[in-house]
Amino acid sequence: MHLSLWKQHFPAFACQNDKVLKQLMDTAALVSLPAGQQVFYPGKTCENYLLLLSGSVKAQIMSADGREVLLYHVRAGDSCVLTTSCLLGDNRYPAEGFTETDVSAFAIPAAVFHRCIEQSAFFREFVFHSFSKRLADVIKRMEALSFGSVDQKLAKALLASKSQTIQKTHHELALDMGSVREVVSRHLKRFESYGWLRLSRGSIVIVDADALKRVLVTVDEH
Repeated sequence: MHLSLWKQHFPAFACQNDKVLKQLMDTAALVSLPAGQQVFYPGKTCENYLLLLSGSVKAQIMSADGREVLLYHVRAGDSCVLTTSCLLGDNRYPAEGFTETDVSAFAIPAAVFHRCIEQSAFFREFVFHSFSKRLADVIKRMEALSFGSVDQKLAKALLASKSQTIQKTHHELALDMGSVREVVSRHLKRFESYGWLRLSRGSIVIVDADALKRVLVTVDEH
């Protein structure tokens, strides 16, 4: 049953006196996935409810012009909002997901998930609370991608790292922003010409964080 892992990563599950929940924990399979593996894709049937123990998965969609648009990350302690939605609505995946790092997770079969939703008040509350929180995060991200200038989005993405040196390529940064590499590269070079950044292969060094913070409160008129 991997009780020690449940206690370490999902302690609230381990301390419940709930026969149905215990059956879920007994049934859950421990799965390991390598970095870069596709977890789901548009049209795929959802067969398991996943609870991540370690690693990171990114969910993304392809825009009409072929851009990759990041929806959200699933990290340790999280569940996937698209997986939950597909299981609850008996739908297929509308997007794709890839492991960003090596991933370890509990995989709970769909039939067990549905039985627990019906019979366990604790599990039902856990699933809907997690789903609500994750959905709110996705909506906030979509709002951030839809509104605000490229300069503001770029400044926000750079400052979000909390580090002076950002180990990301222009493509990776564009994916985070829901933009394209060419646009991001052009704005990064402009920021560099202002003395705000220093660019090198695979990394970006923030030279003037205060200037980036000012961009966040300035409406781009160009």
